[in-house]
Amino acid sequence: MAHSAGHLIVKQLTASGIERVYSVPGESFLDVLDGLYDSDITNVVARHEGGAAFMALAEGRLTGKPGIALVTRGPGAANAQIAIHTAYQDQTPLVLMIGLVPVADRNRESFQEFDPHAWFGSTAKKVVILDDADSAAELVDDALFTAASGRPGPVVIGLPEDVLTHLTEQEPVRPRPAASPAPGTAQMAELKALLDRAERPLFVLGGDGWRDGTGPALAEWAAAAHVPVTTDFRAYDAIPHASSSYVGSLGYGRSDALARRFDEADLLVFVGAVRSDVLSDGYRIGFGATTVVVSPDASLLGHSGRVDLQIVSTPANFVPLLPRAQEP
Repeated sequence: MAHSAGHLIVKQLTASGIERVYSVPGESFLDVLDGLYDSDITNVVARHEGGAAFMALAEGRLTGKPGIALVTRGPGAANAQIAIHTAYQDQTPLVLMIGLVPVADRNRESFQEFDPHAWFGSTAKKVVILDDADSAAELVDDALFTAASGRPGPVVIGLPEDVLTHLTEQEPVRPRPAASPAPGTAQMAELKALLDRAERPLFVLGGDGWRDGTGPALAEWAAAAHVPVTTDFRAYDAIPHASSSYVGSLGYGRSDALARRFDEADLLVFVGAVRSDVLSDGYRIGFGATTVVVSPDASLLGHSGRVDLQIVSTPANFVPLLPRAQEP
């Protein structure tokens, strides 16, 4: 059965389990809005594109699934750009769909036209344009997969308003599950050896992924192992603050005592975090210790300084494999 590309996009979002989208409606993606009207997806309408995009970012942070925002071209895309930058730096899955000028009007300085690749190419994981109605489902599925896999982040999809109305016989594709990397046995054994030798270890938590009891489970392990835990300033709630192992947050507003502890540690274990500028007081402290980095991002984007052991894993897959305190 033939349907428009815009309606196929909505069907693919539905097949992928998306429950909400956030938008400021615009004429450049009316066909997607028409598809949403007849779907089970709730369209949360905002007054400003920045609000819509940040609500989608919050959805991604709370659920681990990409939040979806829809905005129109030009000023609408510009207003949403700060959320793209935030999602990129905070490793949060987000998909921003932007209505664009018709293909025939492209590169002619038409009303509110802009180049999505030029605007978002340096602050999104991927920027793609829908130029073929038959590829709408695959394009959306790839965007959702890319946003949630590896180091999570934002993906931008440009939707030319004429292509959205083109008919296609294609149906939604089977959603591709995002990879969930986990540590190997040898890596955990090496980590245990480092912990056994350390006299002043410190765990540093950051990023997303501290849901479903992962933070409390780490707090319980750290208390039993007598290992202090700090957090990046953007993830201060990753661990319950009532835990006896929690020693405060690094970065803006950190205490001098915590900064000294970070700088004097002989083993630093970053979980979901990296040694970034704010966390290290402008790359000035915390560089002398043996360093373990646990992250789903194999490239360790944003990490500065030594890495003695890299474990490619999500926090949720790493924490349950930590060595018990009573082990020899």
